Amino acid sequence: MTTGSRGHTRSLRRRIVHHGLVSLPPAVDPAVSARMSNTRGRDTSPEMAVRRALHRMGLRYRVNYRPVPGVRRTADIVFTKQRIAILIDGCFWHGCPDHYRPATGGRSQFWAEKIEGNQRRDHESSEAFSSAGWLVLRFWEHEDPVTVADHISSAVHEAARRTTCPASGSPRT
Repeated sequence: MTTGSRGHTRSLRRRIVHHGLVSLPPAVDPAVSARMSNTRGRDTSPEMAVRRALHRMGLRYRVNYRPVPGVRRTADIVFTKQRIAILIDGCFWHGCPDHYRPATGGRSQFWAEKIEGNQRRDHESSEAFSSAGWLVLRFWEHEDPVTVADHISSAVHEAARRTTCPASGSPRT
């Protein structure tokens, strides 16, 4: 329910709730709302650290790219020639088994459903990419960026090796 101005959004929210058109979660503290709206969807610190490490290794890639035409899902880092899609998931937003702690309080059900929906969408994205012939690599934001970059580099080099002829080094036809 995003609109041009915040005032219009609040007014629309009041009308919808007043007329009982939809059940919305209770209003959020303005400080919490501001913090959540400033959460980045791309170019996060973990992504940037991995991208810097990959760049230092001499690897070049696309960023926030849709690997499969017609599928409205993006990968954080993509190697198009090797058909490798990398996703770096945030521990909170994607329900990391090591760090995610369910919310408590009045909005706990909202957050449980939100994280569950994110995980379902993650699975659907991985399936869509895989079924289109892409190798999908997922990492958590808490993983060491250099270790992640090493793993990605190995996958990229292995994929490049598979797509070239052993004798001449030229692409297979």
